[in-house]
Amino acid sequence: MQAKHPPEATTVPSSSPTGETVLRTYGLTKHYGSRIAVHQLNLEIRRGEIVGFLGPNGAGKTTTIRMILGLITPTAGRVELFGHDLATERASILPRIGTLVESPALYLHLSARDNLRAFGDVLGGVSRQRIEEVLELVGLQARQRDRARTYSLGMKQRLAIGIALLNNPDLLILDEPANGLDPAGIVEMRDLLRQLADADKTVFLSSHFLGEVQQICARVLFFNAGKLVADKRVAELLRGQGEFVVQLEHPHEALILLQQQSWGQSARLDGAGAILTSAPNESGRELFVFLSQSGFPPESLSPAAQNLEEVFFSIIHTHEGDN
Repeated sequence: MQAKHPPEATTVPSSSPTGETVLRTYGLTKHYGSRIAVHQLNLEIRRGEIVGFLGPNGAGKTTTIRMILGLITPTAGRVELFGHDLATERASILPRIGTLVESPALYLHLSARDNLRAFGDVLGGVSRQRIEEVLELVGLQARQRDRARTYSLGMKQRLAIGIALLNNPDLLILDEPANGLDPAGIVEMRDLLRQLADADKTVFLSSHFLGEVQQICARVLFFNAGKLVADKRVAELLRGQGEFVVQLEHPHEALILLQQQSWGQSARLDGAGAILTSAPNESGRELFVFLSQSGFPPESLSPAAQNLEEVFFSIIHTHEGDN
């Protein structure tokens, strides 16, 4: 896959949705006997967003996605797509959605081109030009005439995403799209999804590759035990908890001093020997002055940042006991 305008790989995108609500759920619930798979889910996703849907295995993410696509019927609640009720207007809504859920279903005896043509015939209205565009988007031009059974797992995954893109959907729903992709393929996937968002498409993405979610998504939903437990912007999550990283000589002595302050009781050393601490009045300048006047002038002092993996485990652990 070759992105036509690849963005900086380390930049978290700032989503600029237009305001139109593409996907909304109201009290979405699914029971299997006495087991609650999804409970009272209310979410809203707007045009142009790339939203990550995160949670441990068994949290109910795939069940949620299947209800959004109308593949299973909710026990309660409803799904609204593009302002229309899925239950009553499914036939007009679903053609505007592209999806990859779990393992890709491919015709292994057919080539990439013939797979796209076969699925295009089912969808209807897919031109030869669109098939060419999709082959370019997912980087399968060189192998387009080889049978899919000869493809690597990553190539099969790219072909499946190509099928999801055939109808040029307004909403793309992906469940673990990076499965089987090597590092280069993951970067290409990242650039492709950004291209789609730049084209005002909306992407709803479930993934265990938290580093990729951090770089692709502007917003993430945390799901655990069938419940939405947090809905946060990535930039907000990565800012940390108002703490600072301080490097200085004699960190152990400085740590003791900090822990004696009312604002610094949670101060601690990180794995590199730097101090992580809160600051008086949440001010890095006041922290610098305090340490300098106390005989511990900092060599460096900067706001602490978290990565999404740390945030994920913190949030999920906090809500482990929720019922």
